[in-house]
Amino acid sequence: MSYYRKFLWAFCLFVCFQLPVQADPGYKLWLQYAPIEDARERDSYRVFFSQIQVMGHSDTDAVIRKELQLAGSGFFPGDDFSSVGESADPKIWIGKVSLLPNSVASAQADKLASLSEDGYALFALEGRVFVTSNTEIGLLYGTFGLLKAIQTRQPLTSLEVLENPKIQTRMLNHWDNLNRTVERGYAGFSIWNWHRLPKHIDQQYIDYARANASIGINATSITNVNANALVLTPVYLEKAAALADAFRPYGIKVFLTARFNAPMQLDGLETADPLDPAVREWWKKKADEIYRYIPDFGGFLVKADSEGQPGPHNYGRTQADGANALAEALEPHGGLVMWRAFVYSENTPTDRTKQAFDEFKPLDGKFNDNVIVQVKNGPLDFQPREPFHPLFGAMPETPLMMEFQITKEYLGQDTHWVNLASMWEEVLQADTYAKGAGSTVSNVLDGSLHGYRHTAIAGVANIGTDRNWTGHPMAQGDWYSFGRLAWNPDADIREIAEDWLKMTFTNDPSFVDPVVDVMMKSHEILVDYMTPLGLHHIMARSHHWGPGPWVTGGRRDDWTATYYHRASEDGIGFDRTESGSNALEQYAPEVRNQWRNPDNISLDYLLWFHRVAWDKKLSTGNTLWEEMALRYQRGVEGARWMEQTWLALDGRIDEAMFEHMRSFLAIQVSEAEWWRDACLLYFQQFSQQPLPAGVEAAAHDLEYYQGFRRFFVPGI
Repeated sequence: MSYYRKFLWAFCLFVCFQLPVQADPGYKLWLQYAPIEDARERDSYRVFFSQIQVMGHSDTDAVIRKELQLAGSGFFPGDDFSSVGESADPKIWIGKVSLLPNSVASAQADKLASLSEDGYALFALEGRVFVTSNTEIGLLYGTFGLLKAIQTRQPLTSLEVLENPKIQTRMLNHWDNLNRTVERGYAGFSIWNWHRLPKHIDQQYIDYARANASIGINATSITNVNANALVLTPVYLEKAAALADAFRPYGIKVFLTARFNAPMQLDGLETADPLDPAVREWWKKKADEIYRYIPDFGGFLVKADSEGQPGPHNYGRTQADGANALAEALEPHGGLVMWRAFVYSENTPTDRTKQAFDEFKPLDGKFNDNVIVQVKNGPLDFQPREPFHPLFGAMPETPLMMEFQITKEYLGQDTHWVNLASMWEEVLQADTYAKGAGSTVSNVLDGSLHGYRHTAIAGVANIGTDRNWTGHPMAQGDWYSFGRLAWNPDADIREIAEDWLKMTFTNDPSFVDPVVDVMMKSHEILVDYMTPLGLHHIMARSHHWGPGPWVTGGRRDDWTATYYHRASEDGIGFDRTESGSNALEQYAPEVRNQWRNPDNISLDYLLWFHRVAWDKKLSTGNTLWEEMALRYQRGVEGARWMEQTWLALDGRIDEAMFEHMRSFLAIQVSEAEWWRDACLLYFQQFSQQPLPAGVEAAAHDLEYYQGFRRFFVPGI
């Protein structure tokens, strides 16, 4: 070895040993399994963890053992957990109900009788802890429940947990394209490396499955709803099958997005008419082919007749005609069709928010039994705040599933911290009054209100190739919260936030308590600085990043901001009452009565349903203009409070993670000010009123904000 190479080698060693250990960039998500620092707690948990028996030797049982080994080596560094799960005298027993010792089964008979498929029981009895379920996947869920109890420092000796999923199919929708770009994705490229599949299964696929199983997600559609028909060809089915094989031990089924005119694109049929016998036969043969590759294939997710996608409208057919053609093909195999209700006219409608209801409500009861209609949380398009979609509660004969957006297309994209669980809870607990008071959206989704045969919920994934999966560190919490709410849509979101913070960062209450406080208030803060008082769709054109209340013109009126806010000298807002578009008529009478009168409606929805004069006095004592300006200012002050709260936590968590969040919060504050200044300057043209006391003046004039451009915004 030359002197130069010796010197270079020595220098590299010196540098490597001088550099600090690489900080955790967030790749482990909430499965950190950090060392238990308190000696008493560590000794208490070690007694149990060192003696575990896993009853069974299936692929899923092997996954359970591997997860326990990983957790043990994290909780108790230096201990040997290579034989975990094989104890002959277990302190922790993991096995199916049918294998429980008779004395235990008798003592827990009532609890065990109430276990549903894939539900689990976790309890302490006679100095031992038992994890049991009727299924192997339920045991996996229960194992993750046990590990969560340890991560959040719950005493094992008093465990009493019974968990049954309220919704059957709990799905992530990936808007990932075959070229690895992600529509509305803000965390890098798609994690699916199609070029390397099927021969290479990346470790990230396994960690993806682990993370999803840990929160009860059991389905994934792996390609964009703006579907590419190539995914239905053998070369891609072979790749999808490799993913399905990797996910199967974790209880996750693969779904594919089906392009409606695939028969024409792939095999040259002259039509995709769903009532054409040749088309129906094509779909049957395609379904048979898919199931040869993926025996437990979940089914199709379909976007049709929306935003340029082909669909039954092209042939004068109904949405039920289109869905049923695919459902008929899947039915012999037990597959489902998830047919999106995000359908609106090819021409600009009078009110886009009415389109889905008008199209789907008359079709109630006309869909095949294995069709579920997938409905967005609100009637427009994933806005920071929308009223619940009027279809919920309106289709008792047709299973409806929820579509939430976990990625933040309209909510600051990749740099704003907003706890989406707060928005989801608002929708889930909204009362549809379909069968009187208490007919919540959550009761529609879990099937209890209408007796749905199939129940499901979907979230548009926020996952990408960024090392921390989601780009924004706190966006991991949205993925986690979605899984928990998909399992139980009535779960306590504060408890979910606390669990996630403890599992991801630390159990230190001096960190957890203030951050939970921020999370619980963050959604309202964002609404204030973006779209207060029921304003909606006032984002910039196309990429939806930043304010654009001036956006007007173009191919469609209903893709503009001016169409929705309708600001002029005499007022602002979209009249959806009887004197306007009458979209309010689509809700139950009790809901209409809450929202019909502008003097009584919640101010959160005021401008969604009403056109209001600038000088109208509101319930707060302020005029509409004053209230709007004060709320924009309140949002900015809220963002500043979030930043200051975080800065006060310096030293309590990993430095790199702290700095990452510090940087993002500085961006959030800056952009909150941008939103306030741009929107108030624009609307002030019409109100012709001064800013009320306490509202800061804009840093620039309106022309500056209207002239701002940004190119190559991610996610489009």
